[in-house]
Amino acid sequence: MRTALNIQPRVIYEELYAVHGDQVPCLRTVETWCKRFREGRDDLEDEARPGRPITETTTENIEQVRLVIDDDPRVSIEEIQEQTALSYGTTQRILVDHLQLTKVTARYLPKRLTSNEVNEYEYAKKT
Repeated sequence: MRTALNIQPRVIYEELYAVHGDQVPCLRTVETWCKRFREGRDDLEDEARPGRPITETTTENIEQVRLVIDDDPRVSIEEIQEQTALSYGTTQRILVDHLQLTKVTARYLPKRLTSNEVNEYEYAKKT
């Protein structure tokens, strides 16, 4: 509104600072907003960007990855991608952040195993 009245960005910034103090965005941000409003924008939301959307880590996707690993603990991230149609980054994020898994000896195991537990696991696997 102040931009429509041809008030300079610096003045708008100073008015905002007088009212809100340190909670005000920097002068450069206010200048960018003023420029957008002069160009005809009526809000501060970013416009949609082209490109591939980010695959979300939904509970359904997490469960899908869990089922693939339960079926074959030696499966690779690439194979999980093929079976689930998820991106590499999403698959990796699900494995590490949500399922708390890490790859040990070409098999996914819980991250929180101690070195003794890993050794016991390896010993049990050999016998």
